[in-house]
Amino acid sequence: MMAENILIVDDEPEVRALLRTGLEAEGFVVAEAGNGAEAEAQLAAHPISLLTLDLKLGGEDGLKLARDLRTRRNTPIIMITGKGDAIDRVVGLELGADDYIAKPFLMREVVARVRAVLRRYQKVEAQVMSPDAAVADGMRYVFDGWSMDTLRREVRNPEGVICDLTTGEFNLLATLIQRPGRVLSRDELMDLLKGHDWTPMDRSIDGLVARLRKKIEPESERPQLIKTVRGVGYVFAGAVKRL
Repeated sequence: MMAENILIVDDEPEVRALLRTGLEAEGFVVAEAGNGAEAEAQLAAHPISLLTLDLKLGGEDGLKLARDLRTRRNTPIIMITGKGDAIDRVVGLELGADDYIAKPFLMREVVARVRAVLRRYQKVEAQVMSPDAAVADGMRYVFDGWSMDTLRREVRNPEGVICDLTTGEFNLLATLIQRPGRVLSRDELMDLLKGHDWTPMDRSIDGLVARLRKKIEPESERPQLIKTVRGVGYVFAGAVKRL
C-alpha cells in the first residue's frame, strides 16, 4: 500500500518539524508549507491525502485558507488551534474542516486523528466505487432543470453545463435527491456519507451543505432546493424525477 501524503501548513518551523518527525516515523510522506502561497504550491505539485492547518498562520487567516480550499478541493483538513480558540474551532468545523487538534498536542493523538480522518474518506470512496452503493446506482435524476447521472458522476445545470462538484458535494446531493421530501438529521447524513466512523463534534456537514448551495441554488442565502429544518437537519424540497 502506498504511503499517504500529508501537508503540514504552519508558520512555526518548530511545530512543522515536530509534526514531520512524528508523522514520518509512522510511515507518512510529509510536505511542509509556512503560508497560504506555499500550501497552494504544494497542493498543485503533489497529490496530498490530508493537510493539517494552523488557523492563525502568522499574518494570514487560516480560516480563509480553509474556506478557499473547501470551495475547490475535497482534501481532508485537520485544524491546529490554540487551547483557547474555541470560536475559531467552531467556525473552522462549519467551514468544512474534518477535525481539530489543540496545542499543545501529543503526537500519538495527532497520528490517531490523521488515521481516523483518512479512514472516513477512504470508506466514502469505497462506497462510491461499489456497484451496490446508492450514490453509484447508475440512475439519472432531474430536478428544477438540473440533471444528475450517478454512473458518470455528472451534474449539469439547466443550460447543460457540467457543474464542478467535489466528491463530498456530489455524494451529498445524490443522498438528498434520492430521498426528496424526507427530513434528514445531521446524524443521518453523517452516517450515510461517512458511515459510523465520525464523532459527535464533527459538524462538517453544515459547511458541505453551504458549499453545495452556492453551486446549485440561484440564491444560496434563500435556498429553495436544500432547506434547513431548524433543530433537525435538512430536506431536499425540489421536485425530483428518476429517469
